[in-house]
Amino acid sequence: MRPGKAGEWPDMALAAPALRRYLLLLAQEHLEFRLPEITSLLSLCGGQFSSEQEIRVNSPFWILSIPSEEMARGLMKRTVCAKSIFELWGHGRSAGELYASLKSYPMDKMLPYLQSDSTYKVHIHTFNKTLTQAQKIKKIDALEFLPFKGKVNLKNPEHIFWILEDYGMDPNNVPEEPFHLYFGRWIADGQRELIESYSVKKRHFIGNTSMDACLSFIMANHGRVKPNDVVYDPFVGTGGLLISSAHFGAYVCGTDIDYNTIHGLGKASRKNQKWRGPDENIRANLRQYGLEKYYLDALVSDSSRPIWRKGMLFDAIITDPPYGIREATRRTGSQKETVKTAERSTENHIFVSSSYHLSDIFFDLLKFAAEYLVMGGRLVYWLPIYRPEYTEEIVPRHPCLKLISNCEQMLSSHTSRRLITMEKVKEFKDQDQNSCLLDGQYTPYRGHNSFREKYFSGVTKRIAREEKDNHK
Repeated sequence: MRPGKAGEWPDMALAAPALRRYLLLLAQEHLEFRLPEITSLLSLCGGQFSSEQEIRVNSPFWILSIPSEEMARGLMKRTVCAKSIFELWGHGRSAGELYASLKSYPMDKMLPYLQSDSTYKVHIHTFNKTLTQAQKIKKIDALEFLPFKGKVNLKNPEHIFWILEDYGMDPNNVPEEPFHLYFGRWIADGQRELIESYSVKKRHFIGNTSMDACLSFIMANHGRVKPNDVVYDPFVGTGGLLISSAHFGAYVCGTDIDYNTIHGLGKASRKNQKWRGPDENIRANLRQYGLEKYYLDALVSDSSRPIWRKGMLFDAIITDPPYGIREATRRTGSQKETVKTAERSTENHIFVSSSYHLSDIFFDLLKFAAEYLVMGGRLVYWLPIYRPEYTEEIVPRHPCLKLISNCEQMLSSHTSRRLITMEKVKEFKDQDQNSCLLDGQYTPYRGHNSFREKYFSGVTKRIAREEKDNHK
């Protein structure tokens, strides 16, 4: 997503009265995904996000204007892109500017946290530079003009104040003095610990394409999943995307054409394990995290032939369709079709499948979302891209769905995938039944596994180059 130019200063505003300024400290990964996540979560918390001033999207420091501390805490209960949020008391481009800014901060807003019966500590955070302990103490001592009356408590203070310094983005050219300095009261941390606690390395049931835990939570946040929602994944696989939505209190369900995966049968994906065990299934995954009560069901079904009754059933559709790289793109077919293969499971379950063109996958997915999402519900999915041919015009569209964000994750020098978030803004009518993609949007996906062929053509060329270099 490109809402602003690199190098522009972040000062985001919410269209609401009595705004207070907060400093958001962000993690430096998945940079393109951060702004859509924060925007989606602020709207979920009841805020109206607007970017009246330009933002520096790659910076780890963003200044937000938020109506209340409660909303700031609500944001941090969900975000995996942000580390912490602070009530901003002052900031500047030099120590002098910071101190002047602090002196102009309203005293009535400071005093509740500086009382003689309170405890506090001051923490220093630097980006792109490491300070010695002596340097840190010197910076803390320079704040003696602030009317701290409480006692210092380094282990368990009531209030924690942070000095944050930004030394720029270039690790090979670190300045002596920071470009920006901030001082604020710590409010809350984000949910970064979920990335480790939900890691696929520790999960009972995984497959070749199980989604990274961080990206799973980002997808749920882009989809604005909330408690008591019903969330659906039409390409559910091992259910990794259901887990993140269930963590946020949504009821989850999914379908997949692969009988073995749905039933937890067949060969295992883990190294040194030949067959899946009895406790390797989607339900067991949710049980592992104490989320089984949110699991509705997973069904064997072909996403090209919806099985659901008519009507708006789902609050969000969050999915990762197959690209034909690690998992085949398939749909059910007939014996008369030229391309067919018999699939047999350990239960002697047999069906005939045919190739499922990527263009058809996305056409069917958008049409399904337009029909079965509630108004305001969101579709979040991954779109594979051959980068030399990419333009924004090839992103699939539907008259009932509005594009919210489009974020790129690199896969190789020539391929990537884009996380597309769309929101239902118009009721599905009969005339929308056959709304189709423009011919130009079909081109990059026309033909079975065209993306696969381009993906592996690049891999083949890279291997050839490496072999040539090795022989030099």
